[in-house]
Amino acid sequence: MADYSKASWVDPGLNWKPLPVGELPERVLIDFATKCNLRCPMCPVWGSEDNNAIDSVKGVMKADSATRLLDEIAPIHPLIQPNMYGEPLLIPNLRERLSDMKARGIAIAFNTNGLTLDDDLAKFMVDIGLDSISFSIDASTRETLEKIRGIDKLEKIEAAVFRMLAARGDRELPRISVSFTLQDANRHEEEAFVERWSGIVDCVRVGLLFENGTFPDMKPPEKRLPCPTLYKTLPVHNDGTVTVCCLDGFKSTNVGNVFEDGVKAVWNGEEFAKVRYYHETEQWDKVPFCASCNGWAQYEFEEEVRDGLFIRRSPEFTYYNRIARLKNWQGRLLGAHKQPNSELIEAA
Repeated sequence: MADYSKASWVDPGLNWKPLPVGELPERVLIDFATKCNLRCPMCPVWGSEDNNAIDSVKGVMKADSATRLLDEIAPIHPLIQPNMYGEPLLIPNLRERLSDMKARGIAIAFNTNGLTLDDDLAKFMVDIGLDSISFSIDASTRETLEKIRGIDKLEKIEAAVFRMLAARGDRELPRISVSFTLQDANRHEEEAFVERWSGIVDCVRVGLLFENGTFPDMKPPEKRLPCPTLYKTLPVHNDGTVTVCCLDGFKSTNVGNVFEDGVKAVWNGEEFAKVRYYHETEQWDKVPFCASCNGWAQYEFEEEVRDGLFIRRSPEFTYYNRIARLKNWQGRLLGAHKQPNSELIEAA
């Protein structure tokens, strides 16, 4: 790891000691294709009214570039989420991309709206050992779905979940979950959503809405800490651009390009180090995108067991995990970064 202690942007009076950073990130978000079949109002990219800005980030990653990227990160077997602002079912040559990752021993956490999932693809995902697949639903009624996601095809999305469950059968993988992003238009359906799906899928995730640079409904701890994503997660856009956060859909925090410089050089590079330094020295205003964000608090969890569920809560997320399906748990797939509390579960 490079030593930036003498860099011009370091204040020697602060007696700064950098937090440790791995040679490579343990989690990589890759937008193989920034294209979507929805225009969800809540989405930082597709919900924007600036079509020129949207056009500027659209694109598909070149196959040879994707291969080089996977080869570079494969040695540590990271977790990969194969999308950020693209619907992953629309990735050209999707099966080849998924096969490339599994051939390198890489875990895959797949997040989708499920609209174009068919039986054959669901079977393929099970056969290659896809680790996790989460369906964004966000509603319990068609009327609410239309407000949240601009469509009323609730039955079609739900059918995709059951299609995946049928393809998996009794096998452990993939871990199948559904998600619900809480906001004013669907808040009244949260309880019904959890009650319905918690007995069907492996996990139900309820998360807060990111809006105007923050999570308005989040109540983080009083003491602000450096954001853990800076030390764990590498967000790679379709052109190779790396941002400090996956929430930066329009690439305002460009810290390098993995296709030009390589993953190690960007991950351990000066621009990324500078952002970490400002977090570690509490100079949040030096990184405008991070200044008002409270997402750093999402990794502090409380746990309880109730009604056959292992429930894990943070200021941003609540995960309702079916205890009967915990064998396929991998903490990093859920953003939890640690295994379930076995003593708590066994005592239930």
